[in-house]
Amino acid sequence: WRTVKDDRPAVMSYWIWVSLLIVLNSVALLSNLFLLPGNWLMTGILCVFLLATDFDHGPTWTAVLICVVLAGVGEILELAMGSAKAKQKGASRRAMAISIGLSFVCSIAGTFVIPIPVAGSVIGAILGAAIGAFVGAWLGEAWKGTESALRNEIGHAAMVGRLLGMLAKAVVGVAIFVVQLVSFWL
Repeated sequence: WRTVKDDRPAVMSYWIWVSLLIVLNSVALLSNLFLLPGNWLMTGILCVFLLATDFDHGPTWTAVLICVVLAGVGEILELAMGSAKAKQKGASRRAMAISIGLSFVCSIAGTFVIPIPVAGSVIGAILGAAIGAFVGAWLGEAWKGTESALRNEIGHAAMVGRLLGMLAKAVVGVAIFVVQLVSFWL
């Protein structure tokens, strides 16, 4: 809190800011499922928290630095895992580029497919990303003239890679969330 612990408005203000940070970080964490930069959003939200408050207790710029490193690791893992599986099967750059683009578009479109609030959007986004990755890789290889059986293998590998990449990025996002929460008690 501020330097005076008996200052009730300061203590209340502190917990309002902390609650706002937690709510916004929860939304940012979920945005990872839509292939949006949720980990970077959480890091940015922490920066805004530090700039907007002058509390003596809570996260520091060291926590921001840790979050920046983790967010970078999450992006590298998502990209590497997403394309590595397809590359192992012999995917072309064209197929991987179309796979990434269509995965993003289908993830956003998938949020509107399943008419169950929140859970339907999340499931739709994940399924959309997976289907988009498969179809994009398949179309990229079809454009290149790759035989059908290999096209299917490459599409499947792109889909599995996209799901593993999303999972890895989400795990890193949870780590960022935990780092920020723990920083309030250090």
